[in-house]
Amino acid sequence: MNELGKRLDRPIVLVGLMGVGKSTVGRRLARRLGLPFVDSDAAIQDAAGLTPAEVFERYGEHDFRDGERRLVARLVDEGNMRVIATGGGAFIDPRTRELLNERAITIWLDAPVDILAERTSRRDTRAQLRNGDPKATLERLSGERRSAYEQAHIHVKSGAGAHKDVVDSILRALDDFLAAKP
Repeated sequence: MNELGKRLDRPIVLVGLMGVGKSTVGRRLARRLGLPFVDSDAAIQDAAGLTPAEVFERYGEHDFRDGERRLVARLVDEGNMRVIATGGGAFIDPRTRELLNERAITIWLDAPVDILAERTSRRDTRAQLRNGDPKATLERLSGERRSAYEQAHIHVKSGAGAHKDVVDSILRALDDFLAAKP
């Protein structure tokens, strides 16, 4: 674990829209901090035996979010320092958001919708993007979710650049956040 990782007193949770890079950036961030990485979507698949998209489609958004909330709470409450990437809608749930902001350091990864649309078009794994115009859906979700994402402790902008640059930005913001804590 590096020096910054040793200063952490709670897990780091990445939030943001689908396609912003929470999993890819999260893996790299965890490696740089010397911490384990957990992807909540992979944990959902392990627990349910179905992909998150299949759970979402089979049981509906309400039941999916309820299960996701319980799983994310368990990941945070296990007491291990780690980096956790959440699904795009996890932080939208008020109870999940409150729990994460109380027990973790939340980092909102934010990218322009054009970039998100290009990234998410590479694979058909997003239940909410399977019907209609994916870019229009992402624009709608961005508008609906922005006020929730803005409640994260740290806001880091991502773009078309290298993931390394995003990780470097997170590390600087995390260092500033920890330095400002009493």
